[in-house]
Amino acid sequence: MSEEKELVSIKQAAEKAGVSRQSLQYYLMVGLLEPTAVTSTGRRLFGRKAIEQIRLIKKLNDSGYPLRAIRDLFMERRS
Repeated sequence: MSEEKELVSIKQAAEKAGVSRQSLQYYLMVGLLEPTAVTSTGRRLFGRKAIEQIRLIKKLNDSGYPLRAIRDLFMERRS
């Protein structure tokens, strides 16, 4: 099954990753995460890789890493 067929809503992604919807919205707002796709109506959708990234953010944050440091780490990996 392709990534596109596995896209889920922000609520479902939060549930699958074990975070609150508010936390996920915050991750998006501060640039920790980008949705896999955005519909023409602005609905944000998330695939398997995005959900794995949300889990990683949660695990690092739970281990004591501040979100700013996590974001900086992700920015380094992208460049």
